[in-house]
Amino acid sequence: MTTDPSLAAVCDAGPLIHLDELDSLDLLADFREILLPPAVREEVEHHRPGCLACPALSGLVVATERPPISPALVALCRSFALARGEAEALGLMEANPNALFLTDDAAARIVAVQASYRVYGTIGVALRSVRKGRRSAREVLRLIESIPTRSTLHIRPSLLGEILSKTKHEFGLS
Repeated sequence: MTTDPSLAAVCDAGPLIHLDELDSLDLLADFREILLPPAVREEVEHHRPGCLACPALSGLVVATERPPISPALVALCRSFALARGEAEALGLMEANPNALFLTDDAAARIVAVQASYRVYGTIGVALRSVRKGRRSAREVLRLIESIPTRSTLHIRPSLLGEILSKTKHEFGLS
């Protein structure tokens, strides 16, 4: 495994929780650092105690203070009714705009895209692992297929089916 020396991630709670449920936190190990605001740390510790102590998260950096958030971002977060964790994570993105934003929250994703941030969710992180040579396409397909039974990630069955179909086609597994 190689770490991308230039790539950091700002993480919302969802991907950490869901990757932990799927025993796949190692998919985050190639990030130089994984930045977490205090509200996200609290949420992850509440739902998955011990998750943040995983050796695969050696690049984890937990902010000790709430990040400053611009008035424009505060307005967007309010208009999309984002929770404190998502808002704080987006505040960290303002300070680290070249990082990847990891979230499974649809509204947070919309705000991030409006701010021109690169966004990945749990499934995107899994697919990224194939492109980075960390997992085989078949392993990732099995992982994605197991989401409804092994994870609390809410995804419409039709969307999951579409993702699986596109993934099989992309990796020549049709």
